[in-house]
Amino acid sequence: MKQNVYISGAEPQSGKSLIALALMERLSSRTEKVGFFRPVIRDGKSRDSLIHLISTRYQLELGYDEMYGCTTETARQLISADRYDELLKLILEKYKVLEKQCERIVCTGTDFTGVPSALEFDFNADVANNLGCLMVPVVRGFRRSPSEIVDATTTFEVALQERHCDIFAVVINRVGQENTGEVSELIKHAQTIEVPIYVIPEEPSLGKPTIGDISWALNAECIYGDAEALNRVVMNYKVAAMELPDFLDHIDEGSLIITPGDRSDIILGSLISYPSAGYPQIAGLLLTGNLTPATQVTRLIEGLGTVPVAVLNVATDTFTTAMHAHAVPPVLTPDNERKIAAALGTVEKSIDLEAFEQRLATTRSTRITPLMFEHELIQTAKANLQRIVLPEGSEERILRASEILTLRGVAELTLLGDPDEIGNIIKALGLSLDQIQIVDPQRSPWREQFAESYFKLRQHKGISRDMAYDAMVDVCYFGTMMVYHDLADGMVSGSAHTTQHTIRPAFEFIRAKPDVSIVSSVFFMCLEDRVLVYGDCAVNPNPTAEQLADIAITSATTARSFGIEPRIAMLSYSTGDSGKGDAVDKVKEATRIAKRKRPDLQLEGPIQYDAAVDASVAKTKLPGSDVAGKATIFIFPDLNTGNNTYKAVQRSAGAIAVGPILQGLNKPVNDLSRGCTVTDIVNTVAITAIQAQGS
Repeated sequence: MKQNVYISGAEPQSGKSLIALALMERLSSRTEKVGFFRPVIRDGKSRDSLIHLISTRYQLELGYDEMYGCTTETARQLISADRYDELLKLILEKYKVLEKQCERIVCTGTDFTGVPSALEFDFNADVANNLGCLMVPVVRGFRRSPSEIVDATTTFEVALQERHCDIFAVVINRVGQENTGEVSELIKHAQTIEVPIYVIPEEPSLGKPTIGDISWALNAECIYGDAEALNRVVMNYKVAAMELPDFLDHIDEGSLIITPGDRSDIILGSLISYPSAGYPQIAGLLLTGNLTPATQVTRLIEGLGTVPVAVLNVATDTFTTAMHAHAVPPVLTPDNERKIAAALGTVEKSIDLEAFEQRLATTRSTRITPLMFEHELIQTAKANLQRIVLPEGSEERILRASEILTLRGVAELTLLGDPDEIGNIIKALGLSLDQIQIVDPQRSPWREQFAESYFKLRQHKGISRDMAYDAMVDVCYFGTMMVYHDLADGMVSGSAHTTQHTIRPAFEFIRAKPDVSIVSSVFFMCLEDRVLVYGDCAVNPNPTAEQLADIAITSATTARSFGIEPRIAMLSYSTGDSGKGDAVDKVKEATRIAKRKRPDLQLEGPIQYDAAVDASVAKTKLPGSDVAGKATIFIFPDLNTGNNTYKAVQRSAGAIAVGPILQGLNKPVNDLSRGCTVTDIVNTVAITAIQAQGS
């Protein structure tokens, strides 16, 4: 999948539609299937003008409903109900459906209508991050001095960086013709990020509405005028209240004449003035009060032949009409080739779209947000259904998660426990789990077979046949043996059992893969705007350098299988050669071993946590590193450090810790926290199913 872009205005009237149009013009001629997407549109009753323009001009073979996430009303309802994450999930789901159909997608942000700009800025940043798009912010230069433009641009850049957005380029649009050179020079010295910055001059005609825009916005009736007349640009507005001779002295080029429909003198005088060499050419007439010209006047107008300009009629009074007309924004429409040509020409003179496209082909966002992570988990698990056994079948959270997993088709589940007891709990909770398999270990015909297998596998450890038979009553042993005998592809437990209880059977007879020297664990740490991998925080108290290297390599494989680009930080209390001691030497040796075994991996160590995660610290402590400041995998030197760190981040930063996820076993068995939520269980089952797909 190629990288997609998200074009967002920094504020109202930035002109982001022009940038979207120019990029679509470029990509549609070079890519077989280009898509267009808006996260939120104003309403579902009237078509979104930008979607209409893009889909019509480039003949997109997509349904209108496929090209937007939701309406403004839906967004407001979810936000007011404190369901912001649900709104982002809704948009992400719609976007992912579109992404499957397209080679490339151009996304355009919201319009800054009806909500504070700061809130809309945060929303667009969140959407761009969760869609995995590179952001192209568009800053308004209109009616700003060069210094004001530069201040606005740098402020916006810093704000986006604080939101951890991947900025691809910055566009400063609608800059006064006389200021473009100065702005270009000033921004070179002031910009805070190393990305291209383009300065586009103001094209006056693009900032003005057409007669057609006003007709549509005011729901006017067009009495006279063809399509070309409706495409005329309105440069100014004139309310005709004077007598005709005085009025004629006040008309300007491109004036929209607003007058009551019974002012025959103004109507005729305006129409006759158009072809006259002595007067400027008006844009059109807007008649008010639901009054139309008298029959005699109509005959005179028709006697002119082709009426040179559009004549519109509205029901509102002159004052109200003038206010409404002034408020109509300019809109690009697919039938206005002149305006589209002006827009494309303006952008293409200022942006090298060929270089823009080439750079886009080689630039990729590697960010995985928690919502993206969760979405991909579910979709990947659904693509190849696996059988997962859940030993704690009578636990309420397990049952609620089972319903979600079953309804979404994530996995085929087996619950362990007394069928009557579990059935009664399901009824009491009002859940829909009629088709789920429930197995009672005490009465199962598999118990004898499992006991015999366990005896043969562990008799060298003093396990007798009777002990093996008794052990198979334990749901964790029974569930793990189902995995061993291929009656299930994976197991998830731990909501009511300790970690040791859950994973001991797997260590006894599932065992490690032949190429893995040590079974370890990782946590997926879901922060607000990204997902990081922490290992090992749950299994190995004090791994050797060799084991630490293997944990790093295995963690990289795990991360990549879940869509996270591995950039590994081998953590220590020193960075580079700044510190000494046995603990530092162990990390240095582990780093050396890991690089020798897997030279293809991006790996850095020893490195401190702040240098691994913070770009500004990385520039000071380890400049030039491919990992420092942007690590995605954090390998802790021992269990004490790792376990305390993940819990500190979880509690202090409000992160969601998914795991521990065991890695290196022949078949997947995973542990839940006893404080886990239903969502944690759903995610862990999906992770286990994905691990099973690759085992």
